[in-house]
Amino acid sequence: MIRNSNGRHERAYLMSLDYEDQGLAAVEEQMLELSELARTAGVVVVGTDTQRRPKPDPALFLGKGKVEELHALKHEADFNLLVFNEELSPRQQRNLERKLDVKVIDRTELILDIFAQRARTKEGRLQVEAAQLHHLLPRLQGGRDLSGLGAGVGTRGPGEQKLESDRRRIRHRIRELDRDIKEIRKQRALRREPSSATRTAENRPCCTR
Repeated sequence: MIRNSNGRHERAYLMSLDYEDQGLAAVEEQMLELSELARTAGVVVVGTDTQRRPKPDPALFLGKGKVEELHALKHEADFNLLVFNEELSPRQQRNLERKLDVKVIDRTELILDIFAQRARTKEGRLQVEAAQLHHLLPRLQGGRDLSGLGAGVGTRGPGEQKLESDRRRIRHRIRELDRDIKEIRKQRALRREPSSATRTAENRPCCTR
């Protein structure tokens, strides 16, 4: 069972916003898939909910009333992670974490976390870490306070970073990862190419008696 840095189990509440009038069946199917993803990531799903709005709130994604409802529900359901089916902007994610005092991630972060757990090759681990840092960088630029939210889903990876690290270190690490990935691909391509001696032998016409 996955635990965060405070030693507590990761307990997730899943949230979705139906603002494109997708229909109840489509939303329910997406939430079932999100539940499976969350369980694959190693967390306990304690509840799900969907709000219907004409469009996402630019500051909170959800309506203010729903955010207040989640704040009250946080103690009743005892969740420490809020997972959104849709992608959040850095501003929305930061504001929700401040309002609710829980870690908030979106579907993209959840999927990247699963990839991080399952990456086996060196190249795969580097690619996942690079993707995670690219996703995190605009959130760090927006001032997202991650230091008090613990570890666990959305924060771990093959080269697990302290998320409160300054932006220059994150950019420097991304450049390192890109360079390492290119080098791995270059070495793999060289291994696949036959040697010059082999190519010469292969191209030499066969002798006839």
